[in-house]
Amino acid sequence: MYKLVESRVKKLFAHNENGLLNGRQIGVEKESLRVSPEGGISQIEHPRSLGSALTNPYITTDYSEALLEFITPPTEHIETVLDFLRDSQVYVYKKLQQDERLWATSMPCVMAGEGSIPIANYGSSNAGQMKSIYRRGLGHRYGRAMQVIAGVHFNYSFPEGFWPVFKDILGERHLSIKDFKSDQYFSQVRNIQRYGWLIPYLFGASPAVCKSFLGGGETSLQEFNENTYYEPYATSLRMGDIGYQNNKENETGVKACYRSLESYVHTLQCAIETPFPEYEKIGIKVNGEYQQLNANLLQIENEYYSTVRPKQILQGNEKPVIALKKRGVRYVELRSLDVNAFDPLGINETQLRFIEVFMLFCLLAESEQICFSEREEIDQNELLVAHQGREPGLELNLNATKLSLKDWASDLLTGMQSVSELLDQHKDGRPYQDALERQRDKVMDPELTPSARMLTEMRENNEGFYHFAKRMSESHNQYFSQLKLSQERNQFFEEAALKSIIKQKQIEDSDTLSLDEYLQAYFEQK
Repeated sequence: MYKLVESRVKKLFAHNENGLLNGRQIGVEKESLRVSPEGGISQIEHPRSLGSALTNPYITTDYSEALLEFITPPTEHIETVLDFLRDSQVYVYKKLQQDERLWATSMPCVMAGEGSIPIANYGSSNAGQMKSIYRRGLGHRYGRAMQVIAGVHFNYSFPEGFWPVFKDILGERHLSIKDFKSDQYFSQVRNIQRYGWLIPYLFGASPAVCKSFLGGGETSLQEFNENTYYEPYATSLRMGDIGYQNNKENETGVKACYRSLESYVHTLQCAIETPFPEYEKIGIKVNGEYQQLNANLLQIENEYYSTVRPKQILQGNEKPVIALKKRGVRYVELRSLDVNAFDPLGINETQLRFIEVFMLFCLLAESEQICFSEREEIDQNELLVAHQGREPGLELNLNATKLSLKDWASDLLTGMQSVSELLDQHKDGRPYQDALERQRDKVMDPELTPSARMLTEMRENNEGFYHFAKRMSESHNQYFSQLKLSQERNQFFEEAALKSIIKQKQIEDSDTLSLDEYLQAYFEQK
């Protein structure tokens, strides 16, 4: 596998003199809960001063009215991504009310039951109501608590000029560029799934959780102190079996297939159209109010939980599977990153540079189809690393054999060396190789991982998860309160907020269909 990567990298080096990878697009989406001074989920509406959550492209909400989402525009430079992410959070901090804070961790603050989690409100338009109904359905299906776990998503695409060169390197003459791109993105996605356990090992930052999150239910987690559950060697409980999952898959036999764009679209479409008895019991429209969009296995494609998604930019109210079918894959979204509690931004430059190395490696490495047995191994490895990733001698599953996490991770990082050198080719210094070295350190010494550092600090400070997270949240608040936005950047966010409010009003005023008709038309798209 590494010889193939090195061979392809060598050929790319020859073409990279003219900046073959210039123009690649990187974007980040970071979620963060607004919390009250007492540590509970904020009950205050999304601040109007931040614009419309329906139409603001940079600052919006996710599941809950209190779960903010910061979205950076796609750009070529990691420094630009981080600058925008920092500035958007500075802007939001200045708009928070009643001493609210942004929660510093993926796992949420003190929970006071499902009723304390307000579902996001997107206004009276059909599009806005559909978003809220979808979230109401998620709450019925999985519980609201699961939906307020925060994460960071990394979006990545290769420049248009890259694809003809790569197509030539692979000797592929039969496919159009559009079909070749989609095929290669799916090849990348399969490898991201195979090796994706490496991400929670290196960057997982949720080894513990407030007891209130489980609402008094039974758990196999151990007790850290009177208010905290944890697992001694956990890396990312967010990615484990207490996090958000489509837990009906085994009962229905529906699972997304990553063999090709066509098979992926087909299996997701099937899931969207397959009724599920347990969800039929919930009802769709009860006493005149929608409880969910439908009673099928998935309400819409976004409900399908995956660590990685192939994506296409939507046009209007287009269904994601239609966009993919018409225009192929535009970019790939990595969804397995915990919020980095040790960095006010939630992610840092070293992480982003390594993730870019990882994404390019996954494209260049050989990528066979995923059979049933390998699918089981991928799922098992993800859970093992989430719950036991730092356990000495932990073994993962590879081709029906056992291989130590340490050995496999070391091999993968060795295979990424040439990729990091390629990305450093036109850089001052060696930022990508340095980022790779920092990850080698964590493989050699698990105590350097964020999950281990979190537990170490909790022990040293004699604090549970809540008090650790609150302390970090206060620290981040101080960091952002000392920063000032440039007049230009402040005006940018002010104008974006104002434009979004106007756009929401235009959408509401232009509705000509009833909500029932709108939803029918949406789901009938072919």
